[in-house]
Amino acid sequence: MISPDVYRPMGLNDLEYQQVEGILGREPTITELGMFAVMWSEHCGYKYSRPILALFKNYREAQEQGALENAGIVRLDDRLGIVFKMESHNHPSAVEPFQGAATGVGGILRDIFTMGARPIACLNSLRFGPIQGRSKDAIRNRYLFDGVVSGIAHYGNCVGVPTVAGEIMFHPSYSGNPLVNAMAAGVVELGHVAGARADGPGNPVLYVGSSTGRDGIHGATFASVQLGPDSDSRRPNVQMGDPFMEKLLIEATLEALATGDIIGIQDMGAAGLTCATSEMATKAGTGMEIDLLKVPRREAGMTAYEVMLSESQERMLAVCRKGAEDRVAAIYRKWELNAAVIGHVTAERILRIKTGDVIEAEMPSDALTDMCPVYRLDVEEPGYIKLAHAVEPLLLPEPTDYTDVLRRLLSSPTIADKNWVTEQYDSMVQTLTSQGPGQADAAVLRVRGSNRGIAMKTDGNGRYCLLDPYVGGMIAVMESARNVVCVGARPAAITDCLNFAAPEKPQVFWQFTRAVEGIAAASEALGVPVVSGNVSFYNETHEGAVLPTPVIGMLGIIDNPAEARGLAFLEEGDAILLLRADNDPSGGLGGSEYLSLIHQVEAARPPSIDLDAELRLHRALLWAIGQGLAVSAHDCSDGGLAVCLAESAIAGGLGASILLRYDVWPGLPPSAILFGEAQSRAVVTVRGEKHIKRLEQLAADAGVQAHWIGTVGGDVLRISLDGELIISEGIEQLRMAHRDAIPSIMAADRD
Repeated sequence: MISPDVYRPMGLNDLEYQQVEGILGREPTITELGMFAVMWSEHCGYKYSRPILALFKNYREAQEQGALENAGIVRLDDRLGIVFKMESHNHPSAVEPFQGAATGVGGILRDIFTMGARPIACLNSLRFGPIQGRSKDAIRNRYLFDGVVSGIAHYGNCVGVPTVAGEIMFHPSYSGNPLVNAMAAGVVELGHVAGARADGPGNPVLYVGSSTGRDGIHGATFASVQLGPDSDSRRPNVQMGDPFMEKLLIEATLEALATGDIIGIQDMGAAGLTCATSEMATKAGTGMEIDLLKVPRREAGMTAYEVMLSESQERMLAVCRKGAEDRVAAIYRKWELNAAVIGHVTAERILRIKTGDVIEAEMPSDALTDMCPVYRLDVEEPGYIKLAHAVEPLLLPEPTDYTDVLRRLLSSPTIADKNWVTEQYDSMVQTLTSQGPGQADAAVLRVRGSNRGIAMKTDGNGRYCLLDPYVGGMIAVMESARNVVCVGARPAAITDCLNFAAPEKPQVFWQFTRAVEGIAAASEALGVPVVSGNVSFYNETHEGAVLPTPVIGMLGIIDNPAEARGLAFLEEGDAILLLRADNDPSGGLGGSEYLSLIHQVEAARPPSIDLDAELRLHRALLWAIGQGLAVSAHDCSDGGLAVCLAESAIAGGLGASILLRYDVWPGLPPSAILFGEAQSRAVVTVRGEKHIKRLEQLAADAGVQAHWIGTVGGDVLRISLDGELIISEGIEQLRMAHRDAIPSIMAADRD
């Protein structure tokens, strides 16, 4: 029997090892052991999360039919579909931020073009520890922040896919364990979607792309363990990316797929050859035999174990029609890529890995996939929940200077202008971007060959989920939907990235379960399916766990991208209206940026969310934009109404005079009215008295309150409450606080 000292460090427990021996009927070889370890990790096998993800109707149906693919697909029109997905690359980015983030982008792009779609957009959702100050943690966090952004920019810019949207939050829980969630979208002809099946016994198996090296070995296992003091020693587990090679691979793959000679194709991502061979064979109910001597390599002396577990980037596995392999290989070689027949599909449901005539691994083809153990873990509500909910933020003292609070919120890195980040990204390459970073609540892109376009946004708030993961999950869905609605798009589908700590801890698994339940409830109410996604557990260090952070990637469809709305105030004299469907008696102070920044309190109940009220707001916004009444729209989220107004003023370079009334928010103090993060609200601007009346009637028809709150004009933002001026600041001063915060922090290490 193999010693536990061998298989336990790979991630297998004693019972799982016994199950491996039972499947094989013998002791496994070291190659087989490594293959089981990576495929039975949570990262690949979803052995803990799979039962909970079945709450998503589309996932459950695809799982039951064995039809889970590399990414989800949504119909754009009668001819085209949008393929999109989001994944995490958290642990690699923690130990090697540049390459960890870069290869996260490369991997998500391969999931898109593997399905025959041309990638047209990248997005991301990032989380870091606090970057202010000279502490060791702050210096490390700035290093991670800088490296991750540079890695994303390098890969996306070089490969020629625009990075068009995203979000960033800073919080102490992410110190040492940043979250790097990458999303991508592409366009495919509906009749030419490529699958990932190894159909047709006798069909050749073609390896294409870059050569195999030792980088990334046991990367999937690394993603399924907690980070610790020795995490830097894991750098060999981090893959090395080559965006120029990826660009060649995109063009070659799309050209090869267009021939019709490829039966199935899959990215060699997590678990490399092991994953691609086993999953493709399982989906088709076939087997596969490959010869590792035929695998292109860039390092000498690699063992079968290393070749099968390598996660070298920019590699694909394709099954071709018999007799067409030379034609397909010629296309890849034309693009100066490797193309080698390394095996064939078999009728027997056996996965056989050989080195010449020596069998290195032999097992049922579904042993690594369908036979992966599934666990139903214990759940327990954390004790801190009741203590946190007992806190009453409305009883906290009011600030003495609301203008100062607004400046501080605008310069808080979570809310501050992200130009330091987005100016490193090419958001205009491919010339499809209609609304890019900072221009609107969501990115808007035209789609060649269609009159329609798409809107996309990522969203998630870990503080809300810490305080109530069910509500936090619902808010993540509805806020991302509200963002695409604010540009004039209809929410169409969701991808997600679920970032949590170790699932074996009952309190963590309770957080995960409740968050998924919240996402499922919101997506069903919205009528928008969860079509793809990723689970990332073990996001914790020896100092503690990250905030439970489910991130939603929302895709919207817009009939006319040229009519999309931005967030900026556009013209002097435009009326400012607040559309709201909320009825939150707390004003949404719980879990808010205001409460954290000004009072150093992260407690109370998070903002409540009424799903039906949110849908009414969406209806009103889409009607207002569709009928040309709203000339701009911006949702109220982090920092509340005051920050929302300031962001629109800064974006347009125009001030505003705002007149608020206590009777609209009965019982709430100014802090809650100004900075509370109550949901289901958006600020719109309207031009002309006639349009104001029409919008008010339209809002009433939708069951939404429409409050006239002010007028665009001048170069100062003035906010009065029942006649008392409580905020007054020049737009240029607000712009400087907002714009200069992150650059000045990041310049500290260069002084």
